[in-house]
Amino acid sequence: MAEEIKKSKQDKPQKPRREKPVKIDDGLDKRLVSVRRVSKTVKGGRTMHFSALVVIGDGKGNVGMGIGKAAEVPNAIDKATVVAKKNMKKISLNENTIPHETVGKFSSTKVLMIPAEEGHGVIAGGAARAVLEVAGVKNIVTKIHGSTNRINVVKATINGLTGLKTREEIASRRGKKPEEI
Repeated sequence: MAEEIKKSKQDKPQKPRREKPVKIDDGLDKRLVSVRRVSKTVKGGRTMHFSALVVIGDGKGNVGMGIGKAAEVPNAIDKATVVAKKNMKKISLNENTIPHETVGKFSSTKVLMIPAEEGHGVIAGGAARAVLEVAGVKNIVTKIHGSTNRINVVKATINGLTGLKTREEIASRRGKKPEEI
């Protein structure tokens, strides 16, 4: 009997721990962060709709997010993907990490992002991890403070990343050499 149980466990396919980014035709990585069912009560009963949150990035410092709403899930995902492509923003990376420590804020959510050494990996929760992975960040430590609403976390993470400046960018704005800073 114990052997039968072992065989049945081995026959079941293991679910992947995390969803991997899906490559789409433009060479972009697409990550579905969340799908929510929204219902509205009307005279004839309830009407169901879906809201999808999608994050898109090229793995080289460009990232965008979009929210799409539709009566069916695939249509909501497609709409969110189109919006995310329109909202692509460039972020400054220092090889595989961020140039300096930063805090991204949106609403009551704060995301603290700290650069990490090579080989450290992406230490981030849920929605923040999705944004960082599609943006191309390989080594970072993050901590979410306040609300953990996925939409707010994604927006706070992108706000923090867009505020980053490399040493070269700061030096050029000041009219100095990077060694002087």
